[in-house]
Amino acid sequence: MRLKRISGILLAIIIILSIPIPVFSESFHYIHDPMANPNAAKDIVVNPDAVYGYSPSPESERLKDYVDYDWTNPTVVAEMQEQREAYHESFQELYDMIDTMKAEGDSIEDIARAVSTRRNELRIEAYDGDPKGLAELKQSNLDTYGNEKGGTPDYFYEKYGSWEVVLEKALSANPGADACLGLYDKYYDTYMIENQTYMVQSGDSLMGIADKLLGDKELWEVIYELNKDTISDPNLIFPGQILQIEK
Repeated sequence: MRLKRISGILLAIIIILSIPIPVFSESFHYIHDPMANPNAAKDIVVNPDAVYGYSPSPESERLKDYVDYDWTNPTVVAEMQEQREAYHESFQELYDMIDTMKAEGDSIEDIARAVSTRRNELRIEAYDGDPKGLAELKQSNLDTYGNEKGGTPDYFYEKYGSWEVVLEKALSANPGADACLGLYDKYYDTYMIENQTYMVQSGDSLMGIADKLLGDKELWEVIYELNKDTISDPNLIFPGQILQIEK
């Protein structure tokens, strides 16, 4: 009788242990807030159900064609993340191109034209094997630039008025797309905020901002000089304040 009772208890324990226990994980969080970057914030919305907490905004000019993707599906997002990583890695080719052309004595205009054109080609090549994504990219380029291959060097020169800036933009990446794909922190240092502004976050100081954005904390005075009209005391800045940043 006692043996049967013990056997029954053991059986109950085995049954209990065999029941799957749900695993709960905390929501994904970035170290750097994508919504603090105007270039990212204009293209994305906070989406608690998304794998990485963000999805494309229906109002975005650049990412609106990706709104209907299932950003809550880890498999779908992982496939897009892999494509995005390959795109980022392809940038090394652009840096090599710049080094070669500089060594050969090419002008900044020639370098900017070559790099900007090749960057468009790399974006298209990144969608190899993804006809739907490629079609959406081409349509997005048509809507934005009037050219399915992307903005031409002349388009960007007319917009920015400087071949140096055209080259800089050719080496920048869409931070909103990276935020949706879990890559925002990884490539944070490569983003170039078009309006050269920064939104102050809780705990920020001018010295910390200078170190983060300019690579030298001693350049806090440069930021202070640029923002004297809005900063009365360099030790007193507040969250939400927009600062001009000269890169």
